[in-house]
Amino acid sequence: MISLPKLKHTDTDNFFLIAGPCAIEGEDIAMEIAERVGEITDKLGIPYIFKGSYRKANRSRIDSFTGIGDERALNILGKVGQQFDLPTTTDIHADAEAAMAAQYVDVLQIPAFLCRQTNLLVAAAATGKVVNIKKGQFLSPSAMSFARQKVLDSGNDQVWLTERGATFGYTDLVVDFRGIPTMQQLGSPVVMDCTHSLQQPNQSSGVTGGKPAMIETIARAAIAVGADGIFMETHPNPSVAKSDAANMLPLDQLEGILVKLLRIREAIRG
Repeated sequence: MISLPKLKHTDTDNFFLIAGPCAIEGEDIAMEIAERVGEITDKLGIPYIFKGSYRKANRSRIDSFTGIGDERALNILGKVGQQFDLPTTTDIHADAEAAMAAQYVDVLQIPAFLCRQTNLLVAAAATGKVVNIKKGQFLSPSAMSFARQKVLDSGNDQVWLTERGATFGYTDLVVDFRGIPTMQQLGSPVVMDCTHSLQQPNQSSGVTGGKPAMIETIARAAIAVGADGIFMETHPNPSVAKSDAANMLPLDQLEGILVKLLRIREAIRG
């Protein structure tokens, strides 16, 4: 089982959950999501890590929402962790950001499109935080051994790997679930990103689309093949979210899906 400061329910054999809004939009909404997801996961005995991007770097258009300001967003992440006694995570995009973000969160997430950036991985490793590397849409699962090894060779053995689908055509992704056990064989916990794997990037409007109705399908399959963790972006009202509005899970659907996933987990564990 993973070990993180403030991580609860590690005495269970459940998967862990990484969940929160795509981007930190403001303090009130972040607190609302953290509180509700925390209540659900406490009731179900699921270890929970709050996620929110303090800045969005990979945008289709220059006028797309990127954030409310780095310092303000990071302070909100820190406050969420303190107020609800939760570990937190955010993504970083350049090596200079690693030490800054590490002051506020427990897990540094490496975006899929940056998973081969050596300096970024080394800088994340140097913070001593857990480094969660998303598999590039352009890489095979076995190729993630090299990204993982860069963190290990930098003196940090706290590495997670996240599956988020592979590019299929120009505006779609598919998930090869063989990738989960393949990456587990490397020796790190493997997470399934159930929302970004359903993205439809670079639509003609310049706004990313998605298939949120399939989130439960992806999650069920991931638990069935033994994923260690589940990643879901969630929001009380995704239609008004400032980032990934077409892709997030409505918050009121989360508990029902998690209950089903626990039943699958129990079944495959015998």
